[in-house]
Amino acid sequence: MDHSTEIRSGTVFADRPGRATGARSRVVDLSAPTRAQPASETLQEARAWNALLGEPPLSTAELAALTAMARTRVVPRGAHVFRHDEPARSLVFVREGDVALGYVAEGGSFHVERPVRGPGWLDQSAAWINGEHAVDALAATPLVVVELPRDELRALLDRCPELARRLIASLAREVQSLAVNTHSLMHKAAPARFAQWLVERCQPQAEGERAGVVRIGERKRDIASQLAITPETLSRVMRSLTRQGVISVAGYTVQVADVEALKRVAEGA
Repeated sequence: MDHSTEIRSGTVFADRPGRATGARSRVVDLSAPTRAQPASETLQEARAWNALLGEPPLSTAELAALTAMARTRVVPRGAHVFRHDEPARSLVFVREGDVALGYVAEGGSFHVERPVRGPGWLDQSAAWINGEHAVDALAATPLVVVELPRDELRALLDRCPELARRLIASLAREVQSLAVNTHSLMHKAAPARFAQWLVERCQPQAEGERAGVVRIGERKRDIASQLAITPETLSRVMRSLTRQGVISVAGYTVQVADVEALKRVAEGA
């Protein structure tokens, strides 16, 4: 399960065959009005906005207003989306791809605190307080990143109070998620932390079945870092859950034999 790719200071170093893309790769601006937007891309954008802001679906007018101000760019694998000491002037989310949030540790390796898979917010708070980004955001895969300039968004929210309420609710959900994660790290034992990590990523295998599956897209040491444990402890926890018959591991896939049993472990029961 331990990947052979390592991220160091914005550059991908890969042991696998093939060429890694460095941080100096070109960043392409997709927002220039050089072509009409295909219907499939419009639908993809609508799904991303609705995933970020929740139900009910945004109105056509709301979608049009957000899309008009959005600045979209492609970020290559291994490049920074933003750095922790940069002033934040926009709300930022990833529409497609995987991002690692964390910081560059001593020695140049990137210490992952939290992964985000698109569509997901990378920073929707710092711009409102004229602050700097709190962490570094590094592209773990090629990305489509969207930025909402704060001043333009503020003017839109003045005109659309319902959209403002939905944005506040989105921020509240993120704060709650971070609070739950902090509580887990401070008060739960290692098996419960890892079980909760699996529960949050578990996909059902079939309607009505108790089993599920988790596709691993991260290195073991990065998962351990998120859980504030060592890779060796993570390995012991995985072996224990396997012996209990709760999970089985094959390569980058974790098969969950009993999702309810996994939830009980996550609760510390």
